[in-house]
Amino acid sequence: MADIQYAPLPPQAIPRHDPPEWLLALLRFLARLLEPVGRWLGQGWGAIETGLLVLAVLGVVWIAGSLLWPLWRARRRQTRLDPTLVVLNEGAIALLEDADRLAADGRFDEAAHLLLRRSVHHISSARPDWLAPSSTAREIAENRHLPAAARHAFASIAREVERSLFALRALTAEDWARARSAYAEFALADLKDAGA
Repeated sequence: MADIQYAPLPPQAIPRHDPPEWLLALLRFLARLLEPVGRWLGQGWGAIETGLLVLAVLGVVWIAGSLLWPLWRARRRQTRLDPTLVVLNEGAIALLEDADRLAADGRFDEAAHLLLRRSVHHISSARPDWLAPSSTAREIAENRHLPAAARHAFASIAREVERSLFALRALTAEDWARARSAYAEFALADLKDAGA
């Protein structure tokens, strides 16, 4: 075991190399040049730190905004210009104009019946799985899938039409006004998302 050394080695002297004079001159020049900036940074570091923090927060907000703004705009445009809603609103307005013309001629029964048929068509277009070919107006009015407001409005229209068809009692202007008001409520109900 004589070949294993147990005693520590004596420290070796590391030769010292001084930097070249040109490097020292450059460092002295940079120190004189940057000394005022360093002094200013040292004295106003609190304000600089606050400014950098504000810039960092603004940068994060700008990045988040530039990523989220197009998504928000697209979603808002889709909600505002949803073609199914535009068509339904235009269809509801056109139907009310047609029904109003019938009512203006004193044909309140036909006008109310037109509203009922359009309401059934509206439901079958939005949610065809809710209706069967044999569905009656009373069954539709009791359909639990329909939103409560739409169910109530549809029942009001159906009640006026049933009175006209089955009680053989001609509708009056007041009956027509109730059916028209109910259809306006029905047309505003959102059937696309209901019961999904």
